[in-house]
Amino acid sequence: MRHLFPVIAAMLLFLGGCAGSSPEKNTYQSISQQEAKNKMDTQEVLILDVREPSEFAQGHIPHAVLFPVGTITEETTAGTIPDKDTILLVYCRSGNRSKRASQMLADLGYSHVYEFGGIQTWPYELE
Repeated sequence: MRHLFPVIAAMLLFLGGCAGSSPEKNTYQSISQQEAKNKMDTQEVLILDVREPSEFAQGHIPHAVLFPVGTITEETTAGTIPDKDTILLVYCRSGNRSKRASQMLADLGYSHVYEFGGIQTWPYELE
């Protein structure tokens, strides 16, 4: 029996190490602007413009909600997007801030985050 103890202890350490491996990182999905437009036309989505207010005022995608990337926190997001299963379509001016914002949202537990680049190349209607 004494000889089994080191074997059992080693097995428990090994199995514990596997169970304690780092959790899978939450991610977002990059999609084309055409795919984003299709989702807007066929699904219930929340369109997030993560630019600054002055940029938003110069023109934005219809029905978009202004949510500057610098304001994304657990608290502000919970107030703006209470349901973490909401389909989120995220854009900015050129695609850099939207990628950062999308990862922040995914890290906060939002499960359907789609980043589709920047408004500079948006070929559809603007307000």
